[in-house]
Amino acid sequence: MKFSLEWLRWFLDTSASATEMAEALNRIGLEVDALEDPAEKLAGFRVAEVLAAAPHPQADRLQVLSVSLGEGEPLQVVCGASNARAGMKGVLGLPGAVVPANGMELRKSAIRGVESNGMMCSVRELQLGDEHEGIIELPGDAPVGASFAQWRGASPVFDVAITPNRPDCMGVQGIARDLAAAGIGTLKPRATEPVPGSFACPVAIRIEDEEGCPAFYGRVIRGVRNGASPEWMQQRLIAAGQRPISALVDVTNYLMLAFGRPAHVYDLAKLSGAMVARRAREGEQVLALNGKSYTLNDSMTVIADEVQVHDIAGIMGGEHSGVTEATSDVLLEIAYFAPERIGATGRRLGLASDARTRFERGVDPAFLDEGLEILTALILRICGGEASEVVRAGSPPSEPRRIAYDPALAERLGGVAIEEPEQRRILEALGFAVSPDWQVTAPRRRHDIEGPADIVEEVVRINGLDRVASVPLPRVDGVARPTATPQQALERRLRRAAAARGLHEAVTWSFLPQAQAEAFAPAEGALWVLENPISEEMKAMRPSLLPGLLAAAGRNRDRGVAGLRLLEIGRRYLRASDGTSDERPTLGLLLAGEKQPRGWADGRANGFDAFDAKAEALALLHEAGAPVEKLQVMGPDAAGPGPQFHPGQSATLRLGPKLVLARFGALHPRVLEAFDVEGPVVAAELFLDALPERKGGGFARPPHSPPALQAVTRDFAFLVPADLPAGELARAVRGADKANIVDARIFDRFDGPGVPEGQVSLAVEVVLQPGAASFTEADLRGITERIVVTAGKLGAVLRG
Repeated sequence: MKFSLEWLRWFLDTSASATEMAEALNRIGLEVDALEDPAEKLAGFRVAEVLAAAPHPQADRLQVLSVSLGEGEPLQVVCGASNARAGMKGVLGLPGAVVPANGMELRKSAIRGVESNGMMCSVRELQLGDEHEGIIELPGDAPVGASFAQWRGASPVFDVAITPNRPDCMGVQGIARDLAAAGIGTLKPRATEPVPGSFACPVAIRIEDEEGCPAFYGRVIRGVRNGASPEWMQQRLIAAGQRPISALVDVTNYLMLAFGRPAHVYDLAKLSGAMVARRAREGEQVLALNGKSYTLNDSMTVIADEVQVHDIAGIMGGEHSGVTEATSDVLLEIAYFAPERIGATGRRLGLASDARTRFERGVDPAFLDEGLEILTALILRICGGEASEVVRAGSPPSEPRRIAYDPALAERLGGVAIEEPEQRRILEALGFAVSPDWQVTAPRRRHDIEGPADIVEEVVRINGLDRVASVPLPRVDGVARPTATPQQALERRLRRAAAARGLHEAVTWSFLPQAQAEAFAPAEGALWVLENPISEEMKAMRPSLLPGLLAAAGRNRDRGVAGLRLLEIGRRYLRASDGTSDERPTLGLLLAGEKQPRGWADGRANGFDAFDAKAEALALLHEAGAPVEKLQVMGPDAAGPGPQFHPGQSATLRLGPKLVLARFGALHPRVLEAFDVEGPVVAAELFLDALPERKGGGFARPPHSPPALQAVTRDFAFLVPADLPAGELARAVRGADKANIVDARIFDRFDGPGVPEGQVSLAVEVVLQPGAASFTEADLRGITERIVVTAGKLGAVLRG
């Protein structure tokens, strides 16, 4: 929220500087994001008087001005404004000044052959408004040569981050109240005099949706003149980031920003019959003030007459009944809307506004009458006219919240010892009523006060958050215990292992476009689709980590990255059979582009294939503690790897026939086309929730005892059926003699001359580890026989 120092001092009697106020705001929990001084933007712009204006010799629409700054020789300035004339006073930007509107630095230059020493400025160029038809005309008493910023009284502007629980500070008065309670000045009393009505209100006001709109007050003002708002109001609105529009619109914005109370003004001539707060009808439409049309449903509250909807209640008015320069009679609306209803409506329509921000957080229900009187007085003062009597429909929530409070809680919960009289003073300065026995009644504008802990927060923050001492948490003696959960420790270990293997970690959104999510959904109905997404491009929860990685790969490939090795550890989200959310930890990796750039050896780059994805998956599963030597490689079936993968270049890694630990392979060309990524692309997903628990456990690793004797290797070549997975042969050989065989791996595959049709030759390297004594020839023959017999059970025959 933005506001100027001058506006703040209108509520707060203080001599504190802007910097001191900013420091105080930070101390009491209202974080100042920025403190800007507009005078810095207007440095180099001075009040100048035009002494003479002559036609430009080379251009019909330009003039050559002789401009005085009150000292030295007059300056020659070329100007194209139609209102530039001798005797007027305006704003001259000197060489070196930067124009706020476009960042252009002024310098001495020749315009159509005539030297110009600066620029006479318009309102828009100095970002003081939207007017640009001509240059600024200053009053005759403006001091020539003075700094324009100082003469105008440019005031520093605060930008304060208001947390959602403090809607009472979404008006300048609320900020001033907090500062006064903290000892920065005194809150000025503001007596609101009722404006008597001189005639009965000609418009009936009713409520048909008491749940959505408990209270709706209004009155008519006739005979108004809707011109420009006064300069003082425009300056305050501009400082707050609002664009002045017209007096009637500006007054409602002023009320909202000054007091945190949104209101609305209707052109009475455009209304038909009574104004009613009711539920919208299904499919009803309204053209809002932002120029967009919205389709409503029966869960939304609207303000409508007998013909159509004129206001999406608490969010935005309608274009049809908006005020214009021709407006002469208006209906004022000030109402209390249910915060939950406003929030739900705004989210469903995707419509945000300053009014919605305040209503959905909760405005002051006690400020309806006073707000309407302030609004009426401002309109009568600025636009003239005659006010009717006030019509009131319904009543706002009026039950105060009363809380039993113990002053000792400030130290026990807040960590700060504050004397009871000081606590009482702070609470009363904030508008709380405190009885002698510490029964605290919260003002109705404070929707965030629900219990004693909230009162402690008020007392402690006004006392100064900087006075809360930093106290370390108690530590137990001895070695600190690990704080990471087993799952967190596993993920950290996998990240380190992946980084060591050259993978780059990515962090992608947990939300996806629905079409991308459906492409990776494991089954129909398993996808989680959000009712209130951040945007339509983030509507579905990801059922897999691969869509995000694939989109990231596409962005990188489009920018010329030749090879990618991406990794992500996160959660995938599925809808369980009972309709509940199922959140599963997963590791996803993706390899795309060049595995190895082209070089002198072969002259071309090498790409990734499914075996690269398999190697990464096995390495990371090993790091995760999975028994990789027992894993089975199984081809496509109902359990995986899924239609997202190429059916002939993908598989799953399973522990037993049913427990799938990972899936890997080349992604299907159809998927790559949908994501607009050039292939081939290979990927793998490790299902961390399926990993078996590691046996044993404990903090320390078992001691390493190297064998006393050197290992022995033996090579075997088997003829096997062509459809036999090589991993099954290696696993069978490894289990042929568990006492002596420590490893077995496939190191060659041959299907050329000499190999019968329908078979392939697989070469296996077997590592044997002797124990207390070296192997004898008899030992080696026995081991060999057991290996051949075991392999024979798979249809393998030892080659001669």
